[in-house]
Amino acid sequence: MKNQDELKGKAESMKGRLKQAAGDLSDDQRLHDEGVADEIVGKTEETFGRTRRKVGEAIDDIADDLKR
Repeated sequence: MKNQDELKGKAESMKGRLKQAAGDLSDDQRLHDEGVADEIVGKTEETFGRTRRKVGEAIDDIADDLKR
């Protein structure tokens, strides 16, 4: 199950892609560049969330193994 960081990152990335498309359609380079930056931030946050979730799952697995 995805955590909040992953979900926020996915939303930020989508927002960035929308800004890029809007910038392309309106021929607004600044808006397009903002979209690129937003997409990078979103992907970074999503990756951080995924890593955080995987580490948590690994810790849970180790704890389960120790309980046996």
